[in-house]
Amino acid sequence: MIRLPRLVSLAGAMLLACAYASSAHATVTATDDTGATVALAAPAQRVISLAPHVTELIYAAGGGAKLVGAVSYSDYPPEAKQVPRVGDNKALDLERIVALKPDLIVVWRHGNAQAQLERLRELHIPLFFSEPHQLDDVAVTLTRLGTLLGTSGTADAAASAYRQDIAQLRSRYASRPPVSVFYQVWDQPLMTLNGTHMISDVITLCGGRNVFAKLAPLAPTVSTEAILAANPEAIVTASAGATKPDAPLPQLEKWRAWPSLKAVARNNLFAIDGDLIDRPAPRIAQGARQLCEDLEVARSRRPASEE
Repeated sequence: MIRLPRLVSLAGAMLLACAYASSAHATVTATDDTGATVALAAPAQRVISLAPHVTELIYAAGGGAKLVGAVSYSDYPPEAKQVPRVGDNKALDLERIVALKPDLIVVWRHGNAQAQLERLRELHIPLFFSEPHQLDDVAVTLTRLGTLLGTSGTADAAASAYRQDIAQLRSRYASRPPVSVFYQVWDQPLMTLNGTHMISDVITLCGGRNVFAKLAPLAPTVSTEAILAANPEAIVTASAGATKPDAPLPQLEKWRAWPSLKAVARNNLFAIDGDLIDRPAPRIAQGARQLCEDLEVARSRRPASEE
């Protein structure tokens, strides 16, 4: 006959064993930007980033120490420059990626070469696809990465701070008199961004209007004639490494050949640090602030008849 104390002890041991078995098979899950569920047996410990903006997101979410590989141009924060390289967004070093033994790879859905992504799928390494389109998607991604990395405390705090920055900008600028904007991605050929891109969301946040928002491709090619017809009040582009370049950017200065263009006539040709405006990561709040300030300058240059 088993005495009661021993029976209680055995029951307790069985409960502990069951709890251990349950935790051993527990998973952490998050939904990526394709709508797929990414499940890991435990928080990721060896992570590879396949886009510069992804590297920034991982560091902001508290997972920088877990990064074992990243692509070229992953240069923020500064310590990211020391992470081993696994190629760039167009040409990945698959052998290097396999050798690093990642338990999670975070990829850029439309920025990485699709054929190589299929090769990665064949390796059965968990993939989290990142493709933020709206400003709040940055905060959502931070929290999801925090779950997968086991760093939810840091990630949630970063997401909250980012949302607060965006809310302050929206409160200050979104209802200001609208400014029509042509955002120039490239000049040969002329390329812009449509209304589904995050930069268009930034333009709206600042009280601007993307003159090519309704075009179908994400990054459509446009003609000079189309831009002259749209007659934007401001032309904005990204600069490399400095918000206010020391020398005028050629891709902006060429518009001075059309002095009747409203943006030219009012000197509303603006350049913003590409790392701040092009990467869908927390620093886009800084890029948004700069764009909002530029559009406010454009408003101040309106003739009295338009005020």
